[in-house]
Amino acid sequence: MGIVYAIANQKGGVGKTTTAVNLAACVAAQGRQVLLADLDSQCNATVALGLDRGLTPSSYECLAGEVSVAVAARPAGPDNLWIVPASRALAGASVELPRLERFEYRLRDGLGPVRERFAVTLLDCPPSLGILTINGLTAADRVIVPVQAEYLALEGLVQFLETLDLLRRELNPSLVLTGVLITMHDERTRLARDVEAELRHHLSEQVFDTVIPRSVRVAESPSFGTPVVEHAPGSRGAIAYGELARELAAREDEPAVAA
Repeated sequence: MGIVYAIANQKGGVGKTTTAVNLAACVAAQGRQVLLADLDSQCNATVALGLDRGLTPSSYECLAGEVSVAVAARPAGPDNLWIVPASRALAGASVELPRLERFEYRLRDGLGPVRERFAVTLLDCPPSLGILTINGLTAADRVIVPVQAEYLALEGLVQFLETLDLLRRELNPSLVLTGVLITMHDERTRLARDVEAELRHHLSEQVFDTVIPRSVRVAESPSFGTPVVEHAPGSRGAIAYGELARELAAREDEPAVAA
């Protein structure tokens, strides 16, 4: 049985999509079948893998119940990596989905055989706590929370963890926090070091050992339509995401404990 991860944080600009795309590519490079589902109407994960906006079927059709996630999945370029592309139509989901029965469970109901077909499924959630993110968190087994190495991101993290507790009580009791991932870390600055120390002090083992550094190669790789591990495999960012994939695999073997 495969594991479904939501990559989520209500704050924008913390590296959710970058993490989703590059972690997916690194896990696929391990020889495992990986599915990346783009749930953001900006379609950034889709474009970052060299696909066009407007492809169908997309995650929108999955949420609408028109197709299953397995049917919408298509090869994403790197071996073993598949994607369910996003659509700009997702922008209207906050209005349309609540009209449907069991709207919080639309994505979970649509996963179907995906859990058997893919060892890892990553859900790239939009930067909000709206209907799409709720669907992602309700469908997921575990959550990865990227957090930028800045103090404002710490405040957003506290709010997000409170939301996770609420969602666990109301919609998905088995949801667990796999880890908080520090992103865009500039080791030359005291701010980044202080934020990392604060996170590790308060959340301890829930913070990934791996830290994602600021990297020009990571930032530019979406413009080439390819993950950084293919664009610049020797770069610091590519190496860090490879380490994250290995750490994630190790954490899969550990008992899942709710945060």
